[in-house]
Amino acid sequence: MTDRLKIAIAQLNPTVGDIAGNLVKARRGRAKAAALGADLVVFTELFIAGYPPEDLVLKPAFQAACMRAVEDLAGETADGGPAVLIGSPWRDGERLHNAVALLAGGRIEAVRYKVDLPNYGPFDEKRVFAAGPLPGPVTVKGVRIGVPICEDIWTDEVTECLAETGAEILIVPNGSPYWRDKTDERLQVAVARVVETGLPLIYANQLGGQDELVFDGASFALNADRSLAFQMPAFEEAVALVVYERDGDGWRCTEGPMASLAEGAEADWAACMLGLRDYVDKNRFPGVVLGLSGGIDSAVVAALAVDALGPERVHCIMMPYRYTSGESLTDAAACAEALGVRYDTVPIAPAVEGFLELLSPLFAGTTSGITEENLQSRTRGTILMAVSNKFGAMVLTTGNKSEMSVGYATLYGDMNGGFNPIKDLYKMQVFALARWRNAQVPTGARGPGGTVIPVNIIDKAPSAELRENQKDEDSLPPYPVLDAILEALVENETPIAEIAAAGYDLDTVRRVESLLRVAEYKRRQAAPGVKITRKNFGRDRRYPITNGFRDPGLPVAFGRSVKARLPRGDAGDF
Repeated sequence: MTDRLKIAIAQLNPTVGDIAGNLVKARRGRAKAAALGADLVVFTELFIAGYPPEDLVLKPAFQAACMRAVEDLAGETADGGPAVLIGSPWRDGERLHNAVALLAGGRIEAVRYKVDLPNYGPFDEKRVFAAGPLPGPVTVKGVRIGVPICEDIWTDEVTECLAETGAEILIVPNGSPYWRDKTDERLQVAVARVVETGLPLIYANQLGGQDELVFDGASFALNADRSLAFQMPAFEEAVALVVYERDGDGWRCTEGPMASLAEGAEADWAACMLGLRDYVDKNRFPGVVLGLSGGIDSAVVAALAVDALGPERVHCIMMPYRYTSGESLTDAAACAEALGVRYDTVPIAPAVEGFLELLSPLFAGTTSGITEENLQSRTRGTILMAVSNKFGAMVLTTGNKSEMSVGYATLYGDMNGGFNPIKDLYKMQVFALARWRNAQVPTGARGPGGTVIPVNIIDKAPSAELRENQKDEDSLPPYPVLDAILEALVENETPIAEIAAAGYDLDTVRRVESLLRVAEYKRRQAAPGVKITRKNFGRDRRYPITNGFRDPGLPVAFGRSVKARLPRGDAGDF
């Protein structure tokens, strides 16, 4: 029995599937915890496997390798150093669980299973894991610790069971991905569990990028009186020591870090930067290549790439054609110079005109239009893919969420590439990030300070420059209007009638909804990109491509008889 417990929170960046590498990280984390004098070191959800492992975790060989790694780490705790709480897949007979194991004294002291398996948004755990029984606490140095796993604290059943069975402190290993304003949501959930149980709660969260998800860390704790006990930084690896002492009212944190957290544009930039860095590095690309057009989207992507990887790993290519303005040439060159990247110019006129000549017999008697415009984009995509194939750098795509929503992008052209760091940012958010980055150097960035995105790029009217004097607003509503309508349609599933009632032109809303619907086939072929909003395309919003439903734009009413609303005639016949 002790009245003082030193706990190290290991907020680290594992890689899905790299069991050996994750075990090395765990050993180093434990060694640092030992140097800090910790009694216990806490790792995050499924740390040994990496999170989320998706269907990889269904492979028996993978399951066995994870369990062996945990057993090896358990054996190392015979050295008298800190005990370990670590997440791993765990097979119990025919059932596979999302588990956390307590390792101490050279053996596995206890294993606890996740009860509440999330099955919404980016989560699909019910497909691969079996739910565990309601758990009891584990014991470290005589202290009874409840270990609910991530989703287990989003409802009250598991924590109430732990409190009723004698838990004194709740330690929650998490794999909680970032999206805007997620920090406040987590805090509210933690407060609710503390109020219900009367117990202090430690929230240990994973860090790092995994495909489209970014885990921001930002581990924290609440005392039993709901006061903030400690706060670790977001978007940074860290092993932090926190000290808990027992008094007449229970346990309270008396020592721990108190970092300030990034918010708004700063947090979004950090998430995009970390997501891009980990996607490139974990997949072992030497660097990235992208088309730098002189427009806002490619400039922001170039700046993100430099911040994530350093200028020496970023290659920008300007590919002008007859419609490329002198202003764009000047702006792209200025952006490349400010960022310090390699910058090349590859005129595409010979290739585009060669295609047009080849196709002229087939296109005879037709009017030039979007097909010819798309040839320009597809030529640029081919050039970037050739550079990628030759030198190994991954192509970055640069379409924002507004464009991806309404199909304002060319398949096999500007959609060519391996990753898109701004895929989940609406156009106006891209502008906001550009202004923010010109005024700030993000924490952990490898790029320069100062104005890295020329002001003229931010101020000028957006244009794809695929025809003479083209502007985006020739084809789309003004971006502030478009983004507001899209946010209602995509994030909130707001009916057309309600959007129009909020003050937007009904025909405009109907047109945007139609563009959103018919562009689904394009989005299915788009590169992955960092999730920033609550509902991104792909993991969160999964619509059928073949889709016969049309929102009629009428007020939505429930409760009427379905039969009464069927059309007359033989609509019920086959």
